[in-house]
Amino acid sequence: MKRALRMVVALAALLAGVVQAAEPSAVGRWRQLDDADGKPRSIVLISEREGTYEGRIEQLFPRPGDAAEAVCDKCTDARRGQKILGLRIMEGLQRKGLEYEGGEILDPGNGKVYRVRMTLSPDGQRLDVRGFIGVALFGRTQTWLREP
Repeated sequence: MKRALRMVVALAALLAGVVQAAEPSAVGRWRQLDDADGKPRSIVLISEREGTYEGRIEQLFPRPGDAAEAVCDKCTDARRGQKILGLRIMEGLQRKGLEYEGGEILDPGNGKVYRVRMTLSPDGQRLDVRGFIGVALFGRTQTWLREP
């Protein structure tokens, strides 16, 4: 009886590991689109380090009139004056299945830091990124698309 119970527990653990391994991750390159015109603004690289997720701007798609080497001149923290290219804009996210929460996101356009929640689509190709103040009800969502 004990042996059968151990086998059932081992099988359940194995199946849980297979299901989790098959679940997509937000790690990778994401195309962030402009809210106004829907054109690409940047590529954000999301990585995982010691169980937390962060994102950096890996590539910019400048518009006419944009500075050649834009800096975060509106940032109010240690990122003030840093180049936007390579800038860490997300940090502290914890994964819960297809949801990522508990972190912060910086909008380099206005220098403000917001709480952030991300939801990954089951196919791993879309990432809904919601920045908010206080509760998620008061915020804005952008859909980012996975880069090949």
